[in-house]
Amino acid sequence: MLMKAKPVKSSGRKHKAASGLRWAAVLARDPAADGEFVYGVRTTGVYRRPSSPARLPRREHVEFFDDARSAEAAGYRPSKRAAADRSVLDSQHAALVADACRRIAATAEPPRLHALAAAAGLSAWHFHRIFKSVTGLTPKAYANAQRGSRLRGQLAGGQRVTDALYDAGFGSNSRLYENANALLGMKPASYRAGGASTDIHFAVGQCSLGAILVARSARGVCAISLGDDPQRLVRELQDRFGRANLIGGDANFERLVAQVVGFVEAPALGLQLPLDLRGTAFQQRVWQALRSIPAGDTRSYCELARSIGQPAAARAVASACAANPVAVAIPCHRVVRSDGGLSGYRWGVERKRELLARERRQRR
Repeated sequence: MLMKAKPVKSSGRKHKAASGLRWAAVLARDPAADGEFVYGVRTTGVYRRPSSPARLPRREHVEFFDDARSAEAAGYRPSKRAAADRSVLDSQHAALVADACRRIAATAEPPRLHALAAAAGLSAWHFHRIFKSVTGLTPKAYANAQRGSRLRGQLAGGQRVTDALYDAGFGSNSRLYENANALLGMKPASYRAGGASTDIHFAVGQCSLGAILVARSARGVCAISLGDDPQRLVRELQDRFGRANLIGGDANFERLVAQVVGFVEAPALGLQLPLDLRGTAFQQRVWQALRSIPAGDTRSYCELARSIGQPAAARAVASACAANPVAVAIPCHRVVRSDGGLSGYRWGVERKRELLARERRQRR
């Protein structure tokens, strides 16, 4: 009987060979390898550039990383020289990405990745990684967001749908309508009319945290707001949805409000409701990550940024939390400062404090 030959595991050999080349660059303190990788020293907990003049560590204490952010995600801190170099490099990267963003905004048809990378003087792979680390989005996602913003502005200004879609860079009607819900939350004609044909049901109730407003579109719950003044909550809803048809809730809708109030009072009950969330690709990723934080637990903005693979995007994460339209259902109250302190909360820091305390009590 013939025996099947076992496949050769070449990936391990390739990894070993790559590590050997990187170690050789460290031994040679090769400046040409700077920017290609960094190495961490387990005994000191710091990472360095290949050309670092510091005393060479033993090979068994060394761990290689593709970049500084990967090393920091693994728990290493930069050496003093690496920290200074990192600051300069971050400034250079920010300038390159800002220039690329201007190029994207200036053209109706999104530029090709290779064209953007060539203008930055980088390889496509390296440029893609840098752009995503700075903005939290891939170049394609950023271009789509710009195109959506341009489309919304043109439709709101009364431009015909056909003209607006081509001016915004959509090549055909089908491409626009495929993405209409994500970009506009409604059909383009309805958005052009200020959402006048969109029905949004809402009601205001009371809970232990004050007034609570719940609103729902045909797609799901689109707003949960907390505050002291019920009329102010209604005005904010009117401002947000412009010319949509705001309809006071009936008895069936009151039951939905009661369900949301019950969740505020007892988070352990959970809230299984469809949500109508309209945001950028980056905001959607942050909101999804927020929903994975267990009740009673907290994460810092930096930890949340790392969890979505964007360790340098803590500020962008904070902005996405602030833009959350559905209090409690998207638990942005579970995000705190790096020192554990409570930072700003759209619906009041004291409500944030009470929500966390309530969740912790119910978890025991």
